[in-house]
Amino acid sequence: MSKYIFVTGGVVSGLGKGITAASLGTLLKARGYSVSIMKMDPYVNVDAGTMNPLQHGEVFVTDDGAQTDMDLGHYERFIDRPLSALNNVTTGQIYGAVIKKEREGCYKGSTVQVIPHVTDEIKERIKKVAETSRADIVINEIGGTVGDIESLPFLEAIRQFRSDVGPGNTLYVHVTLVPYISTSGEQKTKPTQHSVAELRSIGIAPDAVVCRSTHPLSQEARDKLALFCNLEKRAVIQNLDARSIYEVPLQLEKEGFARLVEDRLHLPRREPDLSEWYDVVRKLEGWDREFSVAVVGKYVALRDAYKSVAEALVHGGLANGAVPRVKWVDSASLTPQTTPKILGDVDGIVLAGGLGHGGISGAFEAVRYARTQGKPFFGISFGFQCAVVEIARDMLALDEANSTEFDPDTPCPVVDLMPEQKGAGAAGGAMRLGLHKCLVKAGTLAHRAYGQGVVMERHRHRFQVNPRYVPDLARAGFLATGIWPGRGLVEIMELGGHPWFLGTQFHPELLSRPNRPHPLFRDFVAATLGYRSAQEKSFTE
Repeated sequence: MSKYIFVTGGVVSGLGKGITAASLGTLLKARGYSVSIMKMDPYVNVDAGTMNPLQHGEVFVTDDGAQTDMDLGHYERFIDRPLSALNNVTTGQIYGAVIKKEREGCYKGSTVQVIPHVTDEIKERIKKVAETSRADIVINEIGGTVGDIESLPFLEAIRQFRSDVGPGNTLYVHVTLVPYISTSGEQKTKPTQHSVAELRSIGIAPDAVVCRSTHPLSQEARDKLALFCNLEKRAVIQNLDARSIYEVPLQLEKEGFARLVEDRLHLPRREPDLSEWYDVVRKLEGWDREFSVAVVGKYVALRDAYKSVAEALVHGGLANGAVPRVKWVDSASLTPQTTPKILGDVDGIVLAGGLGHGGISGAFEAVRYARTQGKPFFGISFGFQCAVVEIARDMLALDEANSTEFDPDTPCPVVDLMPEQKGAGAAGGAMRLGLHKCLVKAGTLAHRAYGQGVVMERHRHRFQVNPRYVPDLARAGFLATGIWPGRGLVEIMELGGHPWFLGTQFHPELLSRPNRPHPLFRDFVAATLGYRSAQEKSFTE
């Protein structure tokens, strides 16, 4: 039988419940337990697919094509286990399922209510993850902050869950803030006390409180929190700000967090093997060189919109012994006049994903600058498609070349809707999603990176390079080096005569891990370091 851990948050949002849940998963996995993690989001959207990245952050796509909350990216990177659509539950999904059952007569004429019908549906989703994953432990993060009206059905469901499966099989963790008042030099525990009181008022008494803070918890603060929150003193867990998210599992291990969990869930005490994590942190602390990379995108005002890209660059740096210095560039800021100044000091350029026509002229400028200046370039999905358009215009003299996403009436659609997408709605679900096969041609940058000819990658797109123009692009030296075998459509293209210029239709950042950097990000970082070294050598000469 699976054990269940429920992670809630209090005081303010954005405290890092997802990192806390992922870190705890890491510690338990290091002890030999199989772990799955799920996120329950209280918004009414069915999934994250149609949500504005500037509001919600990145849409993380799983192998089965689910468009999920960005926290699932943290979960996968930390426990190194692929998750699925089952691991992200929303209010929209729950109410949709309940209404469907009501219409089908599943409730046999009962008055359908939040309790028990909505809460039962939530509990069934939790049990489904345990059944399908066969995990020893299922960690469940509840989105939002205690006190939000939207999350009440989820909190009620997890309250009931202890009665359903027994106290020895459930654990409640509350992540909260202990602010430090610099003017008085004091830590304040009152916000946490109030948050725990709010949680207890709906019937949930946390078994542990994880305290986010900029300063180490004083013994006085620990004692006060244990007293007023009715906790063992060891159940007051300090979680300080860290230089890297990959340090958090090791910080929580020092606090005895996983040992507390083992005891409360009646699990045998096991010694963890955290050698991989210590190795990652040692590398992060021991970097003696760096590389600068511009991440050009439409949503850089909220960096979480490109969270997986940022982490994949860190992973690529780990593989090359270097730290990334990321310059976030709004594509709308790039013009022929501003581009040399903005991108002139970077060693490489990532043109990240996006949707719609906004900021495309600046994206074309980023492509042109990387291409003409010999800077390593990595175009991802939308960024790749912009590279196709720019090269068609500038190198093939197809002045009207465009994507039908940007201009539906273009006479030269070098990027076009996939045939099955024509007539489909523009909603997030009307996309090519999830894991698909790609055949990689030998003797190419991509094949050198992967070391094999067949790979699987995750996708999220509706538009695709138009096969009619692939021969023309090849004449310009922009070669298709990766193909989707099911349809013969282009997955990867590389520009000949350039040190490192590559674009992918898929999103390689979604499969990168700190212990297993994605091969393309690893080699892109190596190329940026090579460019930086060449520039430094040229400067000294």
